[in-house]
Amino acid sequence: MPRGGELEEEEEEYSVEKVLDKRVGKNGKVEYLLKWKGYGDEDNTWEPKENLDCEDLIETFEKNRRMKKEAEKSKSGGNNSSSSSGGGGGSSTNNNNNTDSTSSSTNQAEKRKSTSSSNEKSKSRKADDDRPRGFDRNLDPERIIGATDSSGELMFLIKWKGSDEADLVPAREANVRCPQTVIKFYEERLTWHTSNQEDEPED
Repeated sequence: MPRGGELEEEEEEYSVEKVLDKRVGKNGKVEYLLKWKGYGDEDNTWEPKENLDCEDLIETFEKNRRMKKEAEKSKSGGNNSSSSSGGGGGSSTNNNNNTDSTSSSTNQAEKRKSTSSSNEKSKSRKADDDRPRGFDRNLDPERIIGATDSSGELMFLIKWKGSDEADLVPAREANVRCPQTVIKFYEERLTWHTSNQEDEPED
């Protein structure tokens, strides 16, 4: 029972029988739905936590709430909610539980579908990733098709002998592994500017 002074005589007339629910109010404060001793359900009220002097009841409510959440987690989306036979819970809460479990089971089915399709995609992607690239193919470079700047690094697109595929290879690696192919690539792109006319003296 809360002990108060003369100013709190009115509060002493009311004592909490049970904590029924919890919410966060518009002001961001935690509030609890209280069942008052000697009063019916229509007199239940939401009260801010700091105004309450029933720590043991709040603790019991929080403990039960945690246990209920853990029980829901352990259930793998089944509709058997026979374990929730509490004294204070009404039919509306049971209906909510049923709808929640139904929606969760459909969500799980959708998740399974998306996971299986994503698994197939990741498998094919993994197979691509596992394939040797560049000089790891142990193939001889036929020619350099082009060059590009990838994330600030010069890369050559190299076509391999005996293969229709081409790979991007870092230029620094190509310079070491196939310098002649690199030189040939640059030679093909050299352009000569003759400046004979510019050098002729003006009359």
